[in-house]
Amino acid sequence: MTGLLAGSLAGLTRTEVEDFLYLEAELLDAWELDDWLRLYTDDARYVIPCTGDPAGDPSRDLVLIDDNRLRMQARVERLNSRKAHREYPHSNTRHLVTNVRLGPVEADELPVRASFTVWRFRGGRETTYVGGYEYRLVLADAALKIRSKRVVLDMTALRPASDVAIIL
Repeated sequence: MTGLLAGSLAGLTRTEVEDFLYLEAELLDAWELDDWLRLYTDDARYVIPCTGDPAGDPSRDLVLIDDNRLRMQARVERLNSRKAHREYPHSNTRHLVTNVRLGPVEADELPVRASFTVWRFRGGRETTYVGGYEYRLVLADAALKIRSKRVVLDMTALRPASDVAIIL
């Protein structure tokens, strides 16, 4: 990544950021969850607000998922084990990321927005999740990392999409 060689978030191109987000999607689809977790900083946060309140703040509102790095690690360990009955054997998933937009660098973070569709195939059923990602990317140890990821689902009810047992 040429922007990383220059050591600057501002020097990153949209294509470079897209490649990074595509890598995240590829790791999730391959169930390489330990490698996926390494894309995140030690102070990372992964949030999915309720479908009825996409602007919900986890400090005061009910959310579907509000994981810090420790809880992300526990989620990965559970999904990698046979104890995750909803995900053993693993679902087949396909994460598609599109419409990537970079915002201006804010302090040490690069805000990034993207649209997504995730298909989940399990037990003869197909489930589709559609929405937007809101990332905060940083440089850590000369590598691009995710400090936060917010997943805003477009569906107005979660029932048609079942549960969120996979990592979106």
